[in-house]
Amino acid sequence: MSLSATFPAPIYVCSKTSTRFCYSFASWPSMAANLIPSLKSSLAASKSPFLRHNLTMQSSISRGVFSKARFSGVSARAATEKSIYDFTVKDIDGKGVSLNKFKGKVLLIVNVASRCGLTTANYSELSHLYEKYKAQGLEVLAFPCNQFGGQEPGSNPEIKQFACSRFKAEFPIFDKVDVNGPNTAPVYQFLKSSAGGFLGDLIKWNFEKFLVDKNGKVVERYPPTTSPFQIEKDIQKLVAA
Repeated sequence: MSLSATFPAPIYVCSKTSTRFCYSFASWPSMAANLIPSLKSSLAASKSPFLRHNLTMQSSISRGVFSKARFSGVSARAATEKSIYDFTVKDIDGKGVSLNKFKGKVLLIVNVASRCGLTTANYSELSHLYEKYKAQGLEVLAFPCNQFGGQEPGSNPEIKQFACSRFKAEFPIFDKVDVNGPNTAPVYQFLKSSAGGFLGDLIKWNFEKFLVDKNGKVVERYPPTTSPFQIEKDIQKLVAA
């Protein structure tokens, strides 16, 4: 029986000393799914123990490949089904806060710093937007981070005093966190995986922003140089939805 007539490319037979066929199922899963039944049909009547043995072995391998693919698909779907409400964080005073308390709200989540060139403009505009849209369901969630130029070196009480006294910030400020690296806060792992940026998952600098809709899904990500006022139209659409 001609192998070229039976097996569509790319399926290769190993060296003559080998005891198995080498199928590239991982690269063509849909082809492999249809191939096994045709192999059984084509080779079932064969009297060759070699062919029957390898058909059985490769069927087992293909099932393993497809099972792994199905498992990966389920895992990906599970990740996308998560929402911001599944996380608990610490506030600036060290108390645990379930983000489920913000369910049904539009969230603007920002990694903040006190000594950055972007600090004054961002804090002022964030405070303005919060006051303007709070009654319509906007919440600004600020997460201090010291990973960019060491520009948030203070303690939590110092950060709180700075934001509340200088900028009259009334929106929630949380515990200082890492947003990149091995100690990335889980909530930021979720945010970054939900909306990859220009440089991938990495947060680039202070005051990067994530906009989350009323269902807890990340709908937009903005670079640090995008001012809060530039986001206002997007906020208006979400609070009105």
